[in-house]
Amino acid sequence: MKTKTIALSLGLILVAGGLYAADPFEGTWKLNESKSKLTAGTDKDTKIVYDSRLISDKVIVTTDGLEGDGTPIHSEWKGKFDGKDYAITGDPDANKRSYKKMNDRTLFMTAKKGAEVIAQGLIVVSADGKSQDVTLTSPDAMMSVYNEKAKAKAPEKGKEKGFRNKAVYDKE
Repeated sequence: MKTKTIALSLGLILVAGGLYAADPFEGTWKLNESKSKLTAGTDKDTKIVYDSRLISDKVIVTTDGLEGDGTPIHSEWKGKFDGKDYAITGDPDANKRSYKKMNDRTLFMTAKKGAEVIAQGLIVVSADGKSQDVTLTSPDAMMSVYNEKAKAKAPEKGKEKGFRNKAVYDKE
């Protein structure tokens, strides 16, 4: 009887571990610069780590990268993927960030400085779980697209305020 109980317990642990490992965001992601399109002078995260094992019911997202001028940056965010703002430390541009899970492989992210939205975008993990696309846009760039669609006078190419970045990350 002990052998069956141990085998059943081990089986439950493996199943639970398999469910945990199924989170497509979990782990370390490295920037693939050759596949990315980043606006010159904007910050770039070269490494992103998602970890939900350290704090019960919360996720820790840490980033390492460079500011637009080449200064190293390290930020840390602790919260839930529930669309609510949580504090971020180490980000020179934002002091709050929210993530909202849209589906199993998509997050909607908003970064704020005080009440002002400084960037929004989507984080999408590929179906095979080996890469993730992060598309971020500043509000000024969003207005530029809106103006172009509305046939309003859009800023000259290269002179628009804001940014539109698409970063591609490979899972380590």
